[in-house]
Amino acid sequence: MAKKLTFSVDDATVLTLRKTAERLRKPQSMVVREAVAEYAARAGRLTETERRHLLKAVDQMIAQPPSRPETEVAGELRAVRQARRQGGRRHPAE
Repeated sequence: MAKKLTFSVDDATVLTLRKTAERLRKPQSMVVREAVAEYAARAGRLTETERRHLLKAVDQMIAQPPSRPETEVAGELRAVRQARRQGGRRHPAE
């Protein structure tokens, strides 16, 4: 069910909306709906700058020497896996 909304946009946006709707041969409301849906789909994604920043951080982390011996990490992972197979926590978390 469609809802009527009232909002204000600048003249350039109105002109762009009208030209786009005319070119696509679609109602202006449909152009707005499609634009909002496309924007919403992209809003949760990382920007290229954010993606590069995170990749750089991962590269720097990988380049650092390990802080613990591999045998210690392997032992901890074994203990975690065993605890999971046995049903997890024996007592409620605090």
